[in-house]
Amino acid sequence: MLNNPQINKNGELQHLLSIEGLPVEIVRHILDTAEPFVSVAEREVKKVPLLRGKAIFNLFFEPSTRTRTTFEIAAKRLSADVINLNISASSQSKGETLLDTVDNLAAMQADMFIVRHAQSGAAHLIARHVAPHIHVVNAGDGRHAHPTQGLLDVFTIRKFKKEFTNLRVAIVGDVMHSRVARSQIHALNILGVPEVRVIAPKTLLPTGVEQLGVHVYNDMTKGLKDVDVVIMLRLQNERMRGALLPSAQEYFKYYGLTAEKLAYAKPDAIVMHPGPMNRGVEIDSTVADGAQSVILPQVTYGIAVRMAVMSILVGAGS
Repeated sequence: MLNNPQINKNGELQHLLSIEGLPVEIVRHILDTAEPFVSVAEREVKKVPLLRGKAIFNLFFEPSTRTRTTFEIAAKRLSADVINLNISASSQSKGETLLDTVDNLAAMQADMFIVRHAQSGAAHLIARHVAPHIHVVNAGDGRHAHPTQGLLDVFTIRKFKKEFTNLRVAIVGDVMHSRVARSQIHALNILGVPEVRVIAPKTLLPTGVEQLGVHVYNDMTKGLKDVDVVIMLRLQNERMRGALLPSAQEYFKYYGLTAEKLAYAKPDAIVMHPGPMNRGVEIDSTVADGAQSVILPQVTYGIAVRMAVMSILVGAGS
């Protein structure tokens, strides 16, 4: 475990940087810990005192209202003090380095950094740099990883499908640029899902994607045949304007999830999307708002999963 910066010498989770390389016991522990946190949202007072007195800094070097908000809600429900920093408009623009920024915040008695950064590996760099009592959570780095999104997705699958060992899961869309897809694939493989499929045009698949342990399909109807779970990925606007795709309309025709295409999946298949959705590009509104969609429960469960990660980290070595 010494080569995994996420795990401390006691075998506990010290940082959450990537799902890749995590032992299955730790992944299951996070999911199990999240379970009782789901009901906290249903209480009149939506708080538990687990992180009272702890200072959690949201360091978002690139914008993401949804992820930042769910981390903030999760931390506040654990009774932590939350400090949100819009780094792009502060010290970084004045030439301060990433680690200078972290050092200054650590001097303010930070207990945890939630880091989102456009550069792959930024969270790893910070985790290697901080003192042992400070924990780092990767909230998305470049194209590399988005571990809490991958975890909340498998938590959602477990809620609706109970077991992982008999499932076919299809991930559809821009796999090449998606840190979410990488985290989902690692989580599904660790938890023993026997068949993970990726469905995308060749221009949106990374070279050698099969090495991640997935079955590749370029035809959506074939790829959706008899699957239990359909995860749609967001198509970023810049991809639509670039050379990778002819047009948004063309993309929707072949890779947008419609009721007709969903009919190839199992009748009780669930539909997921990490959000925010481009309706009419990667998913039709009738499907997004339909009976098989679990997109809104994903958001709810995301808070519980992030609460679980934070509470486990603060328990490690503290």
